[in-house]
Amino acid sequence: MTTEINLRIVLKNPIEGTRYGLQKGKGSVYETLQGQLGSGHDLKFNFTIQVKEINGSVPTIIGPFVQGPKGNPFIYIGIGSYAGQTGAVWNGRIKVPLPDAAYENIQPDVDQFLWTCNIPGRNKDGKPVFATVKPFEGWFRQKQSDREGK
Repeated sequence: MTTEINLRIVLKNPIEGTRYGLQKGKGSVYETLQGQLGSGHDLKFNFTIQVKEINGSVPTIIGPFVQGPKGNPFIYIGIGSYAGQTGAVWNGRIKVPLPDAAYENIQPDVDQFLWTCNIPGRNKDGKPVFATVKPFEGWFRQKQSDREGK
């Protein structure tokens, strides 16, 4: 059985004038979707993943946005040239964890909910966050009706 899950990553306090985007595809063959410039406001990236379960096994997260090996999936947010910005000052990616365990108890009303996480756009020195988000506060569910504007 495969279930689709709606996700949102909220990038808090991104660097002004730097482009951010959601990576779709793996390796060097990928495209950047939902590209946005930091402008003093939080950036939101909405997308869908699939959770596949076979014969009561531990769910596996799959889909075109999912990166990494089975058991350690994640999402990339590209920064600067990784998000298609020419002449960018900052270049790299943010790695947002997708722990399988968070999706083990998916309810039948899945279409009514959106999984959301908040990640920092800057470190304590005011530079962009690169690599795996730490500390990562995790994912939480919110009602789909709260999806817009929050």
